[in-house]
Amino acid sequence: MKHLNIIIKGRVQRVGFRFRTMEAAYKYGVSGIVMNQDDNTVYIEAEGEEEALEKFLAWCHRGPLGAKVEQVDPHEGDLKNYSSFEIKSRTRWQNNGNKE
Repeated sequence: MKHLNIIIKGRVQRVGFRFRTMEAAYKYGVSGIVMNQDDNTVYIEAEGEEEALEKFLAWCHRGPLGAKVEQVDPHEGDLKNYSSFEIKSRTRWQNNGNKE
């Protein structure tokens, strides 16, 4: 198992990116979270087997119809043992102390 923190830049908000990311995560067997950031990027925490994460990252480089992905920045992080994949609200996530 591996954990990735991923920041996606480009036209990635208001195009259904978070919902389609959740669908892709289920398709590839990846768990974690996705949320919009205040700087118009999308933030993802993804956990899974290396092969599943590679397929998921390949999808992130394309994104859903209507998105224009310009940059994908993945960084390894500590496992959080997510059991599913969820869309999070940045406000609630930050208020719970889970994100810097």
